[in-house]
Amino acid sequence: MVHFVGAGPGAVDLITVRGQRLLSEADMVIYAGSLINTELLSCCKEEAELLDSAKMDLTEIVEAMKRADRKGKNVVRLHSGEPSLYGAVREQMDALDKEGIAYDSCPGVTAAFGAASRLNMEFTLPGISQTLILTRMAGRTSVPEYESIEGLAAHQSSMAIYLSAGMLPELARKLMVGGRSPDTPVAILYKATWPDEKRVHTTISRMAEEAAKEGIDHTAIVLVGDSVIGSGYENSKLYDPAFETEFRKPKENKE
Repeated sequence: MVHFVGAGPGAVDLITVRGQRLLSEADMVIYAGSLINTELLSCCKEEAELLDSAKMDLTEIVEAMKRADRKGKNVVRLHSGEPSLYGAVREQMDALDKEGIAYDSCPGVTAAFGAASRLNMEFTLPGISQTLILTRMAGRTSVPEYESIEGLAAHQSSMAIYLSAGMLPELARKLMVGGRSPDTPVAILYKATWPDEKRVHTTISRMAEEAAKEGIDHTAIVLVGDSVIGSGYENSKLYDPAFETEFRKPKENKE
């Protein structure tokens, strides 16, 4: 059995309870060494075989899984963050399907939510934004034309932009071409939730300059929108005393 497990955004205690259990039971762990916090491997069995996928291609990864499966061993494929986001898991699963090897998935905390926790922010503030777009700039992996940064920026919603810290001048230009104001708040978090995390609070027009001052050009997530500063929003109706729910009757306004 192969378990695809999300390691979370970086902090060792942000892996799920299920993920930690699967990791502790695994006979082989294939981990994304360039991305995960390798302190997580301390909970592996002493005899577990540990393989760093940063040094492996797809064929080598699948061959390792096949070798373990033939011996009746459990495998954990440990991905950073949440495997379903930019994890390249589908191609691995398709290869396992061809080999008749069973697998399942264990979710993880993605970088956007790790970053939001560090800022104590809410992406979906009433009156500000009720939509969060998770996306990335086109790089060596292309992006469909209808998912361009310019087109997505036009929605004026909250955005969490992955894998783009090395292209901030172009990202800023595309956001503004899409209609975002140069003064739109931005937070850039390098290695969110890691001990060496860095944070930059800025605006679209200044984000490239401010990130450069901190030496941030990789392993960072860019959060865009008024939700970053969290002002000017409307209170939710959920806790409004005049709002009726299945569990609560409205209270009279005594003013």
